[in-house]
Amino acid sequence: MSVLRLELDAIAIAYGAMQVLEDISLTVQSGEFVSILGPSGAGKSTLFRILTGAASSQSGEIRFDGRPISTQDRPFAFMPQRDALMPWRRIIDNCTLGLEVQGMSRRDARAKVAPLLAEFGLVGFERHYPAALSGGMRQRAALLRTVVQERPMLLLDEPFGALDALTRSRMQAWLETMWENHSWTALLVTHDVREAVMLSDRIYILSPRPARIVREISIDLPRPRLADHAIRAKAAAIEADILDTLFSFQEEPTP
Repeated sequence: MSVLRLELDAIAIAYGAMQVLEDISLTVQSGEFVSILGPSGAGKSTLFRILTGAASSQSGEIRFDGRPISTQDRPFAFMPQRDALMPWRRIIDNCTLGLEVQGMSRRDARAKVAPLLAEFGLVGFERHYPAALSGGMRQRAALLRTVVQERPMLLLDEPFGALDALTRSRMQAWLETMWENHSWTALLVTHDVREAVMLSDRIYILSPRPARIVREISIDLPRPRLADHAIRAKAAAIEADILDTLFSFQEEPTP
């Protein structure tokens, strides 16, 4: 039986009179890939801000491995929407940045990153600056920078949202393979329904503000998914069902 890693219990936050999140409760098991979908402005990124300690919930509790987490001990490695690579640092030194911030020497950090470069498709580009790399390669570098920190859980905030459709599909397939190979525990925020269905074990759907969880969907499809035409056909029905839920949030156009 999977170990329960992350538990959110009745999380709520408001900014002044605007209630953003209300009574958000969800779980992520060890080794599970879970996604959060919802309309724009529902508070998906705000939820990640709470998890990383950049914002504080006004009620509720967050537990990791059964214990409340504190602002001093966040067990997450966070990958933001943009690659956030520093243009003046070479790729190898962008990948080591998180380790260096934690106090590791650059030499030791480079030694830790080096064995992973081939798996992330970055061999031969270590000395390049970010501007010389494609969007997909920059995202792989950003993910390497994230996972090399060896935190217990990944938080992925629309990591492929800025990529073109073809590159995004390739990166999704690559991420699925990497997740399976490494048994990562991951929570993904995305607007891309197809991405959520193809990558996730479970999906939570948020309502518009004040955001509540209105559905939890288990994705019972074999893997790998993105490389199998038959699985993609079955996934399409799940996507259509999710889209029906999301479309139901939209207001009727004014005549």
